[in-house]
Amino acid sequence: MSDSSRDTAEGAGWGAAERGDYQQLMPRKVEKISWLDPKMLWAARNGVLASWFGDPTGRTRGRWVAQRAAAGAPADKVIRRDDPDRFSFMVIGDTGEGDDPQYAVVPGFLKVGQDTDFAVLASDVIYPVGSADDYATKFFRPYQDYRAPIYAIPGNHDWYEDLGAFMRVFCDATPPLPPEPAPRPLTRAWLRSLLWHRPRPHDGEHLGTARKLRSAPAQQAAQPGPYWAIDAGPVRVIGIDTGLLGTVDAEQGAWLREVSQGPRPKILVTGSPLYVDGERHPCPIEGGGTVDDLVRDPAHHYVAAIGGDIHNYQRYPVQVDGRTLQYVVAGGGGAFMHATHTIPRIGVADVTEQDFRCYPLRGDSLAFYSRLYGRRLRLRRFFELSEAEATAVIAERLGIPPTRSPGEPARVTRRTRLVASLLGAGGRPDRTSRLRLPVRKIYTQLFSPSSATYSPPFFKCFLRLDVTPEAIRLRCYAATGNRAQEVEPPVEDEVVIPLT
Repeated sequence: MSDSSRDTAEGAGWGAAERGDYQQLMPRKVEKISWLDPKMLWAARNGVLASWFGDPTGRTRGRWVAQRAAAGAPADKVIRRDDPDRFSFMVIGDTGEGDDPQYAVVPGFLKVGQDTDFAVLASDVIYPVGSADDYATKFFRPYQDYRAPIYAIPGNHDWYEDLGAFMRVFCDATPPLPPEPAPRPLTRAWLRSLLWHRPRPHDGEHLGTARKLRSAPAQQAAQPGPYWAIDAGPVRVIGIDTGLLGTVDAEQGAWLREVSQGPRPKILVTGSPLYVDGERHPCPIEGGGTVDDLVRDPAHHYVAAIGGDIHNYQRYPVQVDGRTLQYVVAGGGGAFMHATHTIPRIGVADVTEQDFRCYPLRGDSLAFYSRLYGRRLRLRRFFELSEAEATAVIAERLGIPPTRSPGEPARVTRRTRLVASLLGAGGRPDRTSRLRLPVRKIYTQLFSPSSATYSPPFFKCFLRLDVTPEAIRLRCYAATGNRAQEVEPPVEDEVVIPLT
């Protein structure tokens, strides 16, 4: 097994490493998404409009589900597979930017997943707005050599064109939804409809050609809708659609309560993680209750909840009524990296720093962002921290031993502390806390995507889950873009989840 980032700096992808072969998989012309481009921001405006003028996602989702039911989709939305009691599947989240970071994941994903039975894409299949024209290079091409079915749940970006392309690709929905009656003038819904982004005319004309890249019989799968359940071997995998604003509508909530019944062990896959960045986000259900209430209910027998949307890996083993539920963030499949160094010292739901796992490690995240800021602000000599300096200052600020400490630890200087504070590193407040640059909020939401790097290390990841009647073995694998991690993807985290 190759070194991981917890073993050596080289295992994290630092140093003079050889770039992998992933670029040979990429198309000749690659779109680089810039979220500072006003045209891009305008195209992706529906999330903001939904928060201002009311969220129509639940109503639109209900119409899609009704259309699929009329076409013969199972009423319970359960996909019943013939997997044996021992099988494996992959989970990868927030994939579809179509550039170097996404394609850098593909060789390791194919190598680790070559004998798995299916895969699940957890959130944001296509950036920036889920257009059908983008599926060729951002879904069909990168995963053309994965020889098993791929199921998906949509993320907020897939909803920016009312989910039309997602439904065509994953649910075989051919006719578009008929237009809704026009809202009454001068209402919030009327204002929203005036500004709402819709697909371009003739979007997806070449979708038939793109489908040929994944046309083998073993690769085919048709979902009953944007949310579903899969009965596979001894477990039920349940995927929910949290729409534009990270919530669940009443109709989907009623379905979720129904499919959560029974003694079968269950894994939830959601577009919005329930624990992330040291906080609990239970995900409200329209009409009352939360998704996490259902996950925690011992009668439902959930063992894990895996969420996308945040572009890194995190794991929180939460004790609930004498059981351990594994709450996982798995959004590192290809989009720009959300910082982990801004995560404070963990103390949520009795989960401590000793229990918590993340990838990239906080020190690597800080080193990555220090280089990024140094380059963008043209202050490299001031901002840039070595991985050893970043690891040392994170350990000091959080009051924990260095996660990776080969050789002599780096000295923490005034400059190192100042840079760490400016870049929002978690820890105790100090005199520079008020000077922090907007890493955790504005920067990761707006400037980070435009600052995405196109050379390793990328700090991407994906999951493999091996299921037996007794347990689930969950492993997080890294993809840095370097050849060493491409040939032998390192395991960054592993946990065995008992089912009995």
